[in-house]
Order: sequence, then C-alpha cells, then structure tokens
Amino acid sequence: MANVTEDGAHQQSLARCVQEVAEFVDARGWDQPPHMYALVPTAVLAAAEPGLIDQLDGNDFTPIEQERLPADVDGGSSALDEFLATTSWPESVSGCILVQEIVVLPPDAESDLDDALAPLLSDRDAADMAARAAAQAHPGRRDGRLFVGVLRTGESLALLQLRPLEDNDDPFADLELLTYPDLAPNVVDALISTFDAEPDDD
Repeated sequence: MANVTEDGAHQQSLARCVQEVAEFVDARGWDQPPHMYALVPTAVLAAAEPGLIDQLDGNDFTPIEQERLPADVDGGSSALDEFLATTSWPESVSGCILVQEIVVLPPDAESDLDDALAPLLSDRDAADMAARAAAQAHPGRRDGRLFVGVLRTGESLALLQLRPLEDNDDPFADLELLTYPDLAPNVVDALISTFDAEPDDD
C-alpha cells in the first residue's frame, strides 16, 4: 500500500507542476517555440537557495525553465526526436515537462495525411514536411499546445490546450486543459528515455 500511495502522490505532484507550467506558458501567449522544464525536488531547491523558500508553493517538485531549444527543433517532429535522443539529466532532476505547439486535426483527416505521405515514406524528413504541410492546409485544423510531463519514477501526464478561435479569443478566459486516452505516447516514451541516458560530464 505504501508504494501505491507514494505513486499517487507523485502523480498528483506531477499534475500540479504541469498545471503551473501551463498557466505560466499561457500568460506568454501563442506562437512560442518548444520549451522544456526540469522538475527538481522542492526540498533540494530550498536547501540550495534558502532565499527562494517564500516563493515555493510546497509541491514536491518545482519546475525550472531550461535554456531555449535549438532553433531547428521547431522545424519538425524528427528534429525534436533527435534532440530528445541526445538529452540527459543529472540525478538532481526528478522529471521534466515538454511544451510544444501542435496542429490538431479532426479524426476524418487521417486519409488526407495518408495520401500526402504515401509517396514519401522512404524519406523520413520529406514525409515529416509533407505531413506538416498537409496538416497546416487542412480546413478542419486547430492550433493547440501540448504539455507532456514525466517523472524519473515512471509517472506521466499529457494535456492538450486548444487555441481559442479568433472570434472567441478572450484573454480572460479560463485555461482549459484536455486529455485523451493514449495522448502523445511517443513523446512520453521519448521523455522517459532521457532519464535512462547517462548525463554529460559537463
């Protein structure tokens, strides 16, 4: 029972971190590049920086924004995959959150994407570019923002924020975060894999 309770507490702490990051990012507005946040144990951060104690909210983990990702990472999913494949974390980091703006398509758009990709499947970069172009041109597209958080212990959470329609762009509207079964499983796996990699010595 102790393990179950601990896992549940970790999941709740992760959810609080994702919510905090979502609110922070939402305040910046849209059309932002991908960002990553390291999740550091709040107790460790408070011990290292006692002056921050009053700013910490008591959650088990505190998100810390990382340096901006390389410019080419925003160019497609393959670039992001390659970046994450070379990312590692020191032992002091307990988790991470990736924030990425994406295009959300209706379920019936799958056939359109298949038609665009079929001639290019042997060229991963070309297929990625064609998929992005087809998604951008689809009349049913919606812009969205994906938040994916994971912990070193295996917990994960993926949430989606849809960009308000132009005629309903209320800056004071409540932040609405959605989730679906199996949302962004490849991103979850890629982020968890960053904790399996050996950290760089520097």
